[in-house]
Amino acid sequence: MSEAAAVSLPSRRAMSGRDWGMLVLLGAIWGGSFFFARIAVTEIPPLTLVVFRVGIAALALHLYLAVAGPSFRLAFPMAASFFLLAILNNIIPFTLMFAGQTELGAGAASILNATTPFWTMILANMLTADEKLSWNKVIGIGFGMAGTAVMIGPGVITDAGAPVWAKLALVGMALSYALAVIYARRFRALPPQVVATGQLTASTIIMIPVVLLWHGPEGLFAASPPVWAAVLGLAVLATSFAYILYFSLIRSAGATNASLVTLLVPVNAILLGALFLGERLEIFEMAGMGLIALGLLTIDGRVFGRG
Repeated sequence: MSEAAAVSLPSRRAMSGRDWGMLVLLGAIWGGSFFFARIAVTEIPPLTLVVFRVGIAALALHLYLAVAGPSFRLAFPMAASFFLLAILNNIIPFTLMFAGQTELGAGAASILNATTPFWTMILANMLTADEKLSWNKVIGIGFGMAGTAVMIGPGVITDAGAPVWAKLALVGMALSYALAVIYARRFRALPPQVVATGQLTASTIIMIPVVLLWHGPEGLFAASPPVWAAVLGLAVLATSFAYILYFSLIRSAGATNASLVTLLVPVNAILLGALFLGERLEIFEMAGMGLIALGLLTIDGRVFGRG
């Protein structure tokens, strides 16, 4: 089978058991990234943390490719495209996220981030030929967004008076992620490891001068050993490995289905907090998780049938 045939996409995209497994694992990893980030931001400024995250992740992936392959030379013909992917999937959303969260708490930010599948569904319907709207997707994503709102609702109430610009910044982040997941479809002929390495390399090249101009080189490596351990976890597990899973999911399940991971991230963050940090799991959080599960089953066609 040729490479083109191997990555051709069906007109009606259904997720396999392997796709669901990757989605759940990716949600767990990105949910767990809050643990690493919570430690790292105590000593490292946000933009500096971004450059360490993407830079170390890119280095780890280059070492992986050097040992296990495939060759990174496969990315060279699409070098310019990788810079655009880096801007859409890292630079813009990270910047808007940090700006918005200076005024918004985690609850409101998580809900706005969880609108990513909604925007992806709309944009994919407009911009692609093989990921059109269906009742399963519309109803399922509606359940998922409602579940996210219920699960973290009390945190949103405290942010009711937050400025409009902060909320728009988080909506802009979700839109940027939606555009990025659709744009990433053009890389599906490349191995996911190469796509992840190309994006993170381009992000590093962009972010190094930004951080040096913004913060300067003073104190760049002054963090304590526990913080560096958190940075390594954030970079290697929650970025290098996670993006290989993410681009694999886009390749096999499509843009809209891959974006569903944003519904699972807050679920896993809350569950991990309850399991390892002794945080209490509230009834409304369990109800929200149930709605999200119902939404995912609806999208999978197990509730209302495929449509």
